[in-house]
Amino acid sequence: MSDKILKKATLNLKKAVPLMMKHQIPATPSNYALWYLYVDDQNPELNAAIDEIISEYDTVPTTSSQILYQNHIASQEELDVKSMRHSLEAMATELSQTMTDTGSDTNAFQSSIDKNFAKLNRIEEDGIPLEQVLGLVRNLIDDAANIRQSTDFFNSQLGKAQAEIENLKNQLKETEKEALNDALTGALNRRAFDADFKDLFDSTPEGLCIIIADIDHFKAFNDNYGHVLGDQVLKIVAKRINEACRDGAKAYRIGGEEFAIICPKSNLRSARHLAESVRRAIEKLSLKDRRSNQRIDNITCSFGVAEYNMVSKSRAIVDAADTQLYEAKRLGRNRVMPIPS
Repeated sequence: MSDKILKKATLNLKKAVPLMMKHQIPATPSNYALWYLYVDDQNPELNAAIDEIISEYDTVPTTSSQILYQNHIASQEELDVKSMRHSLEAMATELSQTMTDTGSDTNAFQSSIDKNFAKLNRIEEDGIPLEQVLGLVRNLIDDAANIRQSTDFFNSQLGKAQAEIENLKNQLKETEKEALNDALTGALNRRAFDADFKDLFDSTPEGLCIIIADIDHFKAFNDNYGHVLGDQVLKIVAKRINEACRDGAKAYRIGGEEFAIICPKSNLRSARHLAESVRRAIEKLSLKDRRSNQRIDNITCSFGVAEYNMVSKSRAIVDAADTQLYEAKRLGRNRVMPIPS
């Protein structure tokens, strides 16, 4: 390395490190790379993006740093691998749920066959003259036995395939521990929520608000229509929540049917207004069940909102939002709590 390049690198690091300390940026290799480029002032698009994030948060949250790194520094090979892993995870999730539904349908079909042919057997046992069709009935009973063997084999193969998919999901989970996005919905995940919340609470907690949302009666969607439609509900709800986020607010999927929104530099009134706008958008949603051709238009969410105060610990804000969410459920669901005073 030439003296000129070395001097430039040293100068850039001397500029970057104080900025990272000022904005409480973790000292990771990817963050050093981002801020080195920032002070080098050779990438106007990157600098504009960092300036905008700083104006909203007074820091650069973990998820924002990773997105910036992927967009401006990471090689295409890195991005292709991440994309492939997310696609595999989504495929494994959907295929696993589909197989679960298919297995249930197969069991119901076998039960129906058993009942119908039991009735045919009783016709013969009760002495009703069926000489002319008895041979046909016996053939049907033989066919039923073959169908039972076929469905038993199918269920066995289905179980093996499902076990293999579960194993694949576990392997993918191990290799994607650093991922910040939920593969099914594309929303930021629980790991991203924990990281961003800690970043903001540790740097600029004043005005920090948390919204926790939970899809009402979500288990009923899976029980009544199957997991494939349940997954569609999760995707469309995540899309609506993400579309509603403004002024630095970010959406996350933090559990099965539970979502969170982090609102920096906000207040309880504004955060509650955001939650209410999301609630109204979701209750207007409508999906079509492909299996029954039935229109599903009873999708709703309940919301709990909480605001930082000077005596709160970080976990206390999340617990307060959870408490408000449970109260919204208790009062009948499809509402935002607390009620404005």
